[in-house]
Amino acid sequence: MKRKFVTTVTAVTFAVSVFPMPVVLGSEVMNTTEMIKKAQRPEYKTRADIPARYKWNLEDIYISKEAWAADLKKLERMANAFPAHQGKLAESYAVFLKALNDLSDLMRLRDKVYVYASMGFDVNASNSSLKELFDKAEKESVLVSEKTSWFTPEVLAIPPNKRKAYLAKKEVAPYKPFLEDLERIKPHTLNKETEALLAQFSPLGQNPENVYSLLSKDVKFPKIKDENGKEVQLTRANFTAYMESKNRNVRKAAFEAYYRTLEEYQDTFAQVLSGKVKANNTYAKVRKYRNALEASLTPNNVPVKVYDQLIQSVNKGLPLLHRYMELKKRMLGVKELHMYDIYTPIVEANSSYIPYEEAQQRVLEGLKPLGEEYGKVLSKAFTSGWIDVYSTADKRSGAYQSGAYDTHPYVLLNYQGTTDDIFTIAHELGHAMHTYYTNRTQPYITANYPIFTAEVASTLNEALLFESMYAKAKTKQEKIYLLNQRLENFRTTLFRQTQFAEFEKLIHEKEQAGESLNAEALKKMYIDINKKYYGAAMVNDKEIAMEWGRIPHFYYNFYVYQYATSFAASTALAEQVLKEGRPAVDRIREKFLSAGNSKAPIEILREAGVDVSTSKPIDDALKVFAETLNELEKLISQK
Repeated sequence: MKRKFVTTVTAVTFAVSVFPMPVVLGSEVMNTTEMIKKAQRPEYKTRADIPARYKWNLEDIYISKEAWAADLKKLERMANAFPAHQGKLAESYAVFLKALNDLSDLMRLRDKVYVYASMGFDVNASNSSLKELFDKAEKESVLVSEKTSWFTPEVLAIPPNKRKAYLAKKEVAPYKPFLEDLERIKPHTLNKETEALLAQFSPLGQNPENVYSLLSKDVKFPKIKDENGKEVQLTRANFTAYMESKNRNVRKAAFEAYYRTLEEYQDTFAQVLSGKVKANNTYAKVRKYRNALEASLTPNNVPVKVYDQLIQSVNKGLPLLHRYMELKKRMLGVKELHMYDIYTPIVEANSSYIPYEEAQQRVLEGLKPLGEEYGKVLSKAFTSGWIDVYSTADKRSGAYQSGAYDTHPYVLLNYQGTTDDIFTIAHELGHAMHTYYTNRTQPYITANYPIFTAEVASTLNEALLFESMYAKAKTKQEKIYLLNQRLENFRTTLFRQTQFAEFEKLIHEKEQAGESLNAEALKKMYIDINKKYYGAAMVNDKEIAMEWGRIPHFYYNFYVYQYATSFAASTALAEQVLKEGRPAVDRIREKFLSAGNSKAPIEILREAGVDVSTSKPIDDALKVFAETLNELEKLISQK
């Protein structure tokens, strides 16, 4: 996941590389055969118990909290000084350029200050002093929004001929994409007084996400019995691992305990999600968008038709998913296929804990087709305090990549030693490499690529990792296992994320139409869509109706569809890398990974080799799913 950073509702948001980031040359990955043999699943009760080599080093951003505090004060001074440009942008080109440069410097420092505080809090949410830093960073981010909210309306108020003359100047060239974006959203930009008011209210729009994050952390799950009959504590971090257990009783226990616990808080979860949807819809209405979906996609220069055609194309492909579920049911040998069965491989594989050092090796090997330089940078990521590996009770769940233009990449993991975790590492490092090449090539102003292209880099890595592992498979059982994993990748990314996208669109439409988003309404909408996606082969367990309470992405404002579109695009790019070799690698690096937001995302991907403005990438990805399913069925039928 590329972490999204939003603290303002204004159009003045240059960049924040709180997303995938890269790596620098160097160093060898810490890994020996002896270490792998000795490694066991680590159990860390507190963050202090985790060795430093498995934690990210925030001192690379600020050597101390005092140094951070000094920049926080500097940020406040810069923010308060910026309004001195107000009312003067049309005076001369020199004044206009100075304002642009000052705005760029202000946003750049804001990014650095914010990510240091937010990442420190994410790995130690129970630390009150870190929460205080985070609160201060958020407060200053709001101040920046308030002090810059006048900028966009004033730029757009400059007479067209004068704006055109400004854009023709060589020194303004780095700002051209940003200024063109302002022109595009001009119909949705309000007067400076209203923009200032919206900036002051922006924290309210973020509040549901913050409440959800804290609520999810505070929910305590019961203990369940593991594969050995031992009582273990169920947590957000280990839930997925138990859902992959080959012991059906363990899977069922984890599934029921998790979602029934969420159901105890269903009204609170519903109120929080409803608040986010209302905020999105209100924002869209105030800015004169037709709906929240258009308001989300337009700033990224992505047509709404891309979202709609994704849902339409995937819905047409649902019979393939139903067929896969029928196969899974037969292979698992169950009379009924339940929601807690779908994460289990259809053939038994080595279920022992995969040491983190071994996971590193597999990722490096799998991504070799992307070139020697790419591999060296990956090695640096594993050895230089860029990755936070293991989970603790008060660490943020999931995985993401974060950082700012003036930092190296940071990747958050909650490593549990599963095969999925290896793919997660490859995914987040795809984000890291995207940012690495972008930051190395682009100035700050065009370095922050949109989410739409961000997920292409990450899922490209996953596709190449699969090809590497499948090519090395020596037995029929290994091949079946990996084919199943690939189909699961399609299910969880192309199908599942589209399912989420369809649900997210529906709840916004319902709220916009004046309908209540209470817990029972949300549960019914979710379980109905779930039934459509999984078909008659699947028992639509009532507990799954609460799955929306587990998905933080619903607070990111139409984020999830990009996983599915990106997955389709990366499937095509991976095929080009494997077939063409260096020409494709060079094209992808130069036209895509290094492009940032210097062009429209659809244009960037088209130049890299895939046209996502059409349904073809989705249709082609569904064909690959069908081919993989055919291959799996063929192998299974062989005696």
